[in-house]
Amino acid sequence: MLKTRTLRNRLLTAAVFAMVLASTPMPAHAASKEIIELQTQVQQLLDMVQRLQSTLDGRFGVLQHLVEQTADNANQMTATVNALQQKINAQSEANNGKLDSMSGQVQSLNDSVDELKSRIAKLDKTVQDLQTQLQNIQTPPAGTQPAGAAPGATPAEGGPSGANPTTGPQGAAPTANVAPPLAETFQGGVRDYNAAHYDIAAGEFQDVMRYYPLDELAGSAQFYLGEIDYRQSNYADAVKAYNAVLEGFPGSAKAPAAQLRKGLALLELKKKDAGINELRLLIKRHPQTPEAAQARTKLNAMGVRIATTASR
Repeated sequence: MLKTRTLRNRLLTAAVFAMVLASTPMPAHAASKEIIELQTQVQQLLDMVQRLQSTLDGRFGVLQHLVEQTADNANQMTATVNALQQKINAQSEANNGKLDSMSGQVQSLNDSVDELKSRIAKLDKTVQDLQTQLQNIQTPPAGTQPAGAAPGATPAEGGPSGANPTTGPQGAAPTANVAPPLAETFQGGVRDYNAAHYDIAAGEFQDVMRYYPLDELAGSAQFYLGEIDYRQSNYADAVKAYNAVLEGFPGSAKAPAAQLRKGLALLELKKKDAGINELRLLIKRHPQTPEAAQARTKLNAMGVRIATTASR
């Protein structure tokens, strides 16, 4: 650009000099062939300068227009990128809320299925227990003297009244600490949990674990104890409860959900690396589950690369 301007200045200087020279009156006798040729060359030089000036002005105008157009396009692109980023952030937040709601619904559905399975599995046992209790009630106590016994027969051990230290008074059944019904207790805990009656629900889930520690529903009850802590923002206690599910009930249907919620609880505790590692481990262990899909969505929203080499 600087070279072009210098050349233009030199041409203008030469053109001005030529114009002055051409306008200077000369005697008729001095007009020779050389002077006429010089004037012709000066006129050609002036024409060239004018054409160059016109060309430079045109090109400069085009260049200025291109610069302005490029700046406008850059500003529009920046605005578009910012709007797109805001839209993506808003959609990500909305999707996270929907995923949390859907997770609760899926968990409730899984609990209903678990309850049905448990009822079917325990139905025969319940019927047999009822039949056994009925037989015990109808069977006379061991110390009762049967009808038609020989006179002078000695009453059963425990005294003349026929009472027995094991069975109690004659005709009375033994008293025992009866465990609450498994399915009804668990389902009541789920209802109270969904109704936000967390203290009551915690007691019911603890009863399930106390009286039926080896049952499949015990793992689900342990999971819900973690959910109660999570909903009350007791994230550290929630992590402990989820660990109890993963370590004590690794084959439970709630294991994927427990690992997902553990990862989210760790993120809430600002333990980002541990939370990401837990979500990656969930994807590795249970890749086809809905919980794994939620973990992928969460990691993508955080801008984290999904890897399957994490270890717990």
